[in-house]
Amino acid sequence: MFTQSFLLFRKWDVSKIEINDPGLKDVISLKQVIMPLTFGRSALHRFNKINVNITERLINKLMHFGKKYAKNTGRMGGKKMRVINIVKTAYDIIYLKTNKNPIEILVRAIENSAPNEDTTRIVYGGTVYHVSVDISPVRRVDLALKFITNAIKEATFSNPKPIEEHLAEQLILAASNDTNGPSIKKKRELERIAQASR
Repeated sequence: MFTQSFLLFRKWDVSKIEINDPGLKDVISLKQVIMPLTFGRSALHRFNKINVNITERLINKLMHFGKKYAKNTGRMGGKKMRVINIVKTAYDIIYLKTNKNPIEILVRAIENSAPNEDTTRIVYGGTVYHVSVDISPVRRVDLALKFITNAIKEATFSNPKPIEEHLAEQLILAASNDTNGPSIKKKRELERIAQASR
């Protein structure tokens, strides 16, 4: 029986991509789609975002581009087709620079930027303690995407260089586990603080 594989943006094959991090195998979705657009079907169901294609999750995070405390306002609020086109172009740039499948680069970037430990506050008898805790796989992916998109947001603000190039650069840096990558720096800082409060 012939089974057709859908290519993302009619270009990129996601069927052969392996997820190396065993903790993230179940929460990074490489579902075969042509256009990463689910129209928010996953929004009302708990943990349903793990079934959303990882490219669409990156797009959704990139749309939070307003003020720090009013995320869906500002220049990127609600302009999903615009962000899809940005990601599409960034994937082409990644392919030209690395000659690798850009979705594989995105998966490696998330694996490298996902922190394993964080701190939480415990109030005990009026005293606040910071205790290190392990992070759940779903939150690890969320944090990795947040670190990557925040780095892009800071890099592109008041900068004439196009956002597509910044996105491609950040993903390549994070995928190669480069310590100069802002998302890798953020992850290391978070883990260092957690280690200190064990």
